[in-house]
Amino acid sequence: MATAVESTDAKGHRLAELREFLMSRRARVRPAEAGLPDGGARRRTPGLRREEVAVLAGVGVSWYQWLEQGRDITVSPQVLDSVARVLRLSGAERRHLYVLAGLNPPAPEVDPEARDMCAGLRRLIDAWMPFPAHIMDAYWNTIMYNESAAVVLGMRPEISQNCLVSFFTDPIYRSRSTDWRRLAPQVVAQFRAACSECPDDEGFRAVVEEAKAASEEFAELWERQDISPGGQIRKEIEHPLVGVLHVESTQLRVPARPDLTIIMHTPLPQGDTAAKLEWLVSPEGRRGAMYPVAG
Repeated sequence: MATAVESTDAKGHRLAELREFLMSRRARVRPAEAGLPDGGARRRTPGLRREEVAVLAGVGVSWYQWLEQGRDITVSPQVLDSVARVLRLSGAERRHLYVLAGLNPPAPEVDPEARDMCAGLRRLIDAWMPFPAHIMDAYWNTIMYNESAAVVLGMRPEISQNCLVSFFTDPIYRSRSTDWRRLAPQVVAQFRAACSECPDDEGFRAVVEEAKAASEEFAELWERQDISPGGQIRKEIEHPLVGVLHVESTQLRVPARPDLTIIMHTPLPQGDTAAKLEWLVSPEGRRGAMYPVAG
């Protein structure tokens, strides 16, 4: 995005990119798609004309011409959204337009073509076996988890499927986490960071109220106002069958699905953790696991 300290060269490059981007997007929109007659053989301009974009977007013809020419003019989010609508921009293209125009981009949106990614993500976390992995939505609701997450972390259908709530309320997870009290402030701070991305989203407020009602410990930590970006957390897990497991939990985001976060647990060298995890999901380990631990 543009800033007060943007250099002349950087601004010139950005505005040149804006010009090329708008011209290319305008050329690909057929008049019929915009509700206009195609003009037949008399129409020489591929796609829409500048004047047509301006009229359809409800902006001045001269102003749109200046915008597409890459002139240094003042733009607003509302006007850019109108232009994006006429040019039929995708969510990623709309964000790109904002950046090229020098504005803070809107929050990422789910690409409609990526809504069927869940099957591929299921293959991803299953391929991560024998190590635990799960996927949660923007509100930290569990979408899916692999068998190792059930065996090691105690994930199972009968508990709250919200990771924040279950962190504070699931007795199996709490009894296994040897450093639960150290992790709790980090978990709450990371959830507040997730909330800050969508400050007006009532879904986040509902999760916070549920967690407050379920746990005084959460309520106390929430009042601290701490905030921390999601990243990596080291965990020690005391499993009843194999003893202490040392893992590193990493949050991964998929740009095409900004509503989802993949949590992958990587074994650390201490305590022969990798071998223990492999045994837990082996036929012998499964026989030794007791319900509901294995979910």
